[in-house]
Amino acid sequence: MWTAENRSRYDRRGLRYPSDTTDAEWALLAELIPPAKPGGNARTVDVREVVNGLLYVLGTGCQWRATPKDLPPRSTLHGYFMRWEWDGTLDRIHHALYVQCRVQAGREASPTAAVIDSQSVKGAEKGGLRSTRTAMMAARRSRVGSATCLLIHSV
Repeated sequence: MWTAENRSRYDRRGLRYPSDTTDAEWALLAELIPPAKPGGNARTVDVREVVNGLLYVLGTGCQWRATPKDLPPRSTLHGYFMRWEWDGTLDRIHHALYVQCRVQAGREASPTAAVIDSQSVKGAEKGGLRSTRTAMMAARRSRVGSATCLLIHSV
C-alpha cells in the first residue's frame, strides 16, 4: 500500500537512473555477488556499477551498444552478464530476492501449491512431452545417401 513510509522507501529521485540500486538494495545484492577470481589481476571495475548497468539494459530494453557512457563499457557489462548467467549467480540472486519477498509478505519461503490451466491438463492427459518430442524430431536419413558416412566407414 502506498503510505508515506513506502513512498519515501521507493523514491528514486536521488539516483542517476531509475534503474540504479539504492544503498539498501545494494546491501542485499553485494553479498550474493561472487568475489574476483584468485590468481589474476585485481578487479578494477566497480561491481555496483556493473549491476547498475545490467539493470539499465534489462530495464530499458536498449541495445548493449546504447548504454550510457557513464556506465561501464558494454563489453564489460556483457561479459559479467554472461559469466553470471553461466555460473548461476543470476539464479541465486533471483531466488534470494524471491524468498525474501515471500517472507516479507507473510508467506512461506517456498510455495506449496501451483496453478495449472486447463490446456496444461489436456496436454498431460494425451502424453505431454513424449508426443511433442516425436513430432519435433527431424526425419532420419539413410547412411547410403551420405558420402561422408561412406568415406568414414570405408577407412
